[in-house]
Amino acid sequence: MSRQAPRPSDVDPPAFADAADAQHLRIGGFVPLTTIDYPGELAAVVFLQGCPWRCRYCQNGALIDPSATPVIAWSQIRDFLERRRGLLDAVVFSGGEPTLQCALPAAMTEVHELGFKVGLHTAGPAPKRLARLLPLLDWVALDIKALPEGYPAITGVPQSGEAAWESLSLIQASGVALEVRTTVMPQWTALDLATLAATLAQQGVRQYAVQACETRHALDPLLPAPAIPLAQLAASIDPASFEQFVLRGH
Repeated sequence: MSRQAPRPSDVDPPAFADAADAQHLRIGGFVPLTTIDYPGELAAVVFLQGCPWRCRYCQNGALIDPSATPVIAWSQIRDFLERRRGLLDAVVFSGGEPTLQCALPAAMTEVHELGFKVGLHTAGPAPKRLARLLPLLDWVALDIKALPEGYPAITGVPQSGEAAWESLSLIQASGVALEVRTTVMPQWTALDLATLAATLAQQGVRQYAVQACETRHALDPLLPAPAIPLAQLAASIDPASFEQFVLRGH
């Protein structure tokens, strides 16, 4: 069953402009080193709590509740980063949906002051918040889950697709480096995926990653396993439409 989508004014309070101190960041997990979450960079990943959507294939269900007890304090992560200067290249904020946390701008600013690049993994549910973060970002990975009309069947939230595609346009206009990612729903056909990819190419997306849907431990326990191998579905996409096209998890 779908629930009412939060309007931008609901998830984007004016107080976000006067962001909270970074110590208020609610952190649900931390990976000290990764080579895959920020392409071409050695990065640490900070997983933030809270998400307004309930994507059926979500693998981070424990991060959905914004009120869950944080597992680590920002001060501990900052101390770690101080010691990793010259050894790490970047810090990625992921989730959950990191853009919903008012302390995020302050944390990103601190990361830059320590000399690291800043990356973001987002699904784009709050375009106004994202717009205010873009000047602090070096790279964004944006989940585009479907064409706008296909979002409610994935997220459970009406109008969620409009927010995500607005976020795509904002990132493109900003000039911040962007990778668009799509996790393929098990029920999709080759035509479904090809249509989405062609639409993204027409909108000017240059870096595109198509990801296999992992149904074990998914938020929706009834989500069926994919019936068609990802490589077979993705054969309908013209790789030449993008500067970089990659399959992940196939």
